[in-house]
Amino acid sequence: MTDRRKWAIAALTAVAIVAMRHPTPNIRLLTHDIGDPRPHRVQAAVDLGLVGVSVLYTWTAR
Repeated sequence: MTDRRKWAIAALTAVAIVAMRHPTPNIRLLTHDIGDPRPHRVQAAVDLGLVGVSVLYTWTAR
């Protein structure tokens, strides 16, 4: 392989990696009754620049 061909393959690989869409998981955990008009909840969020995490936890108190 020539150097030119190696650089072309490396460039195409780099473009493919940058163009890929990063996965964005959406996980939900529902723990309160549907009929509860005012469930208790705790909410938190952390943003680290490239990665963000948001947590919402709800529960029903009898």
